[in-house]
Amino acid sequence: MADRDPQYVRAVGKLPAMHGIVLATINAKWIHPSLALRLLKANLGSLAGETEILEFALRQPLKEKVEPILAAGPRLLGLSVSIWNHSASIELLKALEEKWNVGVKPIVVLGGPEVSWLPEDAEIFRHTDYVIRGEGEESFRSLCFELLGDTKYPIAEIKPKTEGRKITFVNSGGTTVNVNEIASPYHLYTEEDLKRKLVYVEASRGCPFGCEFCLGGLTQVREFPLEPFLADMETLIKKGARAFKFLDRTFNLNIARAQKIMEFFLDRISALETEASAEKPLCVHFEMVPSLFSNELKELICRFPPGTLRLELGIQTFNPQTASLIHRSGNVEEELSAIEFLRRETNAILHVDLIAGLPGEDLASFSCGFDRLWQLLYASGGPEVIASRLFEIQLGILKCLPGTPIIRHNENHCMRYSAEPPYEVIETGAISASELDRIKNFARFWETIVNRNPFPALIGDLLPPGKPAFESFMELSGSLLEHFGRNWGIDREEMRSFLESYRGRK
Repeated sequence: MADRDPQYVRAVGKLPAMHGIVLATINAKWIHPSLALRLLKANLGSLAGETEILEFALRQPLKEKVEPILAAGPRLLGLSVSIWNHSASIELLKALEEKWNVGVKPIVVLGGPEVSWLPEDAEIFRHTDYVIRGEGEESFRSLCFELLGDTKYPIAEIKPKTEGRKITFVNSGGTTVNVNEIASPYHLYTEEDLKRKLVYVEASRGCPFGCEFCLGGLTQVREFPLEPFLADMETLIKKGARAFKFLDRTFNLNIARAQKIMEFFLDRISALETEASAEKPLCVHFEMVPSLFSNELKELICRFPPGTLRLELGIQTFNPQTASLIHRSGNVEEELSAIEFLRRETNAILHVDLIAGLPGEDLASFSCGFDRLWQLLYASGGPEVIASRLFEIQLGILKCLPGTPIIRHNENHCMRYSAEPPYEVIETGAISASELDRIKNFARFWETIVNRNPFPALIGDLLPPGKPAFESFMELSGSLLEHFGRNWGIDREEMRSFLESYRGRK
């Protein structure tokens, strides 16, 4: 109920009928507010006062998404679309259209990373009037003023859709904005956002690396002015924000700048620790490049108290030929050395990413890399380290995101992907479809049993130190699927009972 009722109740009826703009999206979870919608509203100039943000969660019933939008009665509906809500957004638009057939239909504008790169005949475009390609703070504002009757911001680069279709694409080249000139969105986080949800922030955009599976490298790195950004963070903390997640793809690219931001948060963490009134500690999450750790940065990381720092580190593959093939830069040995230091010398919670199904990497290579990472993070510490939840191995499945260059390997490496979001790889020339199905099942149960770790007393026996972790868990995940017939929606106690029985058999 926490995923749906609070937003649903507050959303209904906030805007008078046929008035202004509604910005909406379907978030993965209720605790994940959309920074994108707040950026759009903050940069709407005089229209910001007529703009309402409505956020929903994937698990909410469709009715609880449709009714607040209908009650708001906007003149313009802007919907942010990503791979995780693509299908749900189509469902929402279809349901709204059924109601609009007997009422007044608003102008519908789609934006977001998903629709920025989709082909023009994509199904979702059948349900919209305009599509914003690329970053939207400036182009969406211009479009809104043009459509709602104010010509202060003239519309630019509008490209008509295929003849016979009404849809219009704006900035179809995927333009970027000057981050020095856009308004700050952080005042638009509500008290509930700050106290009960993750607070998403960004100190920079873009990525200098050209990993072919990622959209981040398609735009150059741009840094938000540091002092105003830190002033915003100060205000958020004073208002009660305690869980910060940075969206920067390469937070430690500019090490001097990263140090200033981390020192800022260390000072606030220290100050809050001395306040008896502090309800919970401040925690900050950064995505860092493991090969770019200076001694000064390492020293700073060592100063963070337990539970206050989460680091996301992308290894992706240990196979040097595959890494070179997909333009994955970095030195694996340097990266592993950095991770070992973080594990041994710091209190940071580590989240390390690997991707299965990359071009040219077979099952044996992937399993070897997985075990190498497992040994580095866990094995030397025994079952108590596994139970601590200080480390996570995120096993991702390769996705062919629209717009990414990974598509160039389709022919030479026999890559085949699902045509539906999230566009996961089905088979490659190196890994068969059946092997990838086993890895996908492994990944689902790994997240449920190991990363979330609901049964810490069992983990050490399920992953014995004398046997490779990948092989052990592949056997376990296969047995789980055979027993339950699915890898989702399994009752917790039924899962515990099976794992205890499985442990006994081993």
